[in-house]
Amino acid sequence: MSGIPGFVQLGEKIARRHFDILTTIRSGLSNARLEAVNNKIKTTIKIGYGYRNLDNLISLVMLKCGGLNLTLPGRQ
Repeated sequence: MSGIPGFVQLGEKIARRHFDILTTIRSGLSNARLEAVNNKIKTTIKIGYGYRNLDNLISLVMLKCGGLNLTLPGRQ
């Protein structure tokens, strides 16, 4: 072992979660969708910077990430 605190902590985390890590690798799944939604939320928060009401920002995030396909009047 190196004895470097950061590496020791990383090794402990990997040891604790090794079963989950191996299961994920073997299943072929990735966290791409989760990262995409997380990026969309962060982008929406940046766009909504300055909202006075937090509920409006939460509503905008839910609208963008909710999967609704809204067609505005006069647009196709």
